[in-house]
Amino acid sequence: MNQVLLEGRLAADPIRKTVGETEIAEFSVAVATGKDREADFFDCTAFNGWAKNLAAKKGDPVFVIGRLRQERWTDKETGKARSRVRVAVFEVRELRRASQDASWPVLVGEPY
Repeated sequence: MNQVLLEGRLAADPIRKTVGETEIAEFSVAVATGKDREADFFDCTAFNGWAKNLAAKKGDPVFVIGRLRQERWTDKETGKARSRVRVAVFEVRELRRASQDASWPVLVGEPY
């Protein structure tokens, strides 16, 4: 099984692009490790409806469901094999308080 659940904050505003008819949003999620404000950072890619409707900005809390995907290539300058792991997003939800007295979290947004 290859499934990832992340709850954290956007490390920067999403980078958006369109390839053919596919809308893409690339972003990084900072997930607190629980030690002295340290965080792990996960690069994520969302497609189509999830990419289009993602309104979160840097610092906003999000919940991401996806799978790990390893990308491999050969470095053109050195000729060495390179790789990285990204999260291919199935679903991304913005976590927001509906009001000051509301319980946390409230899921916001739909893919389409």
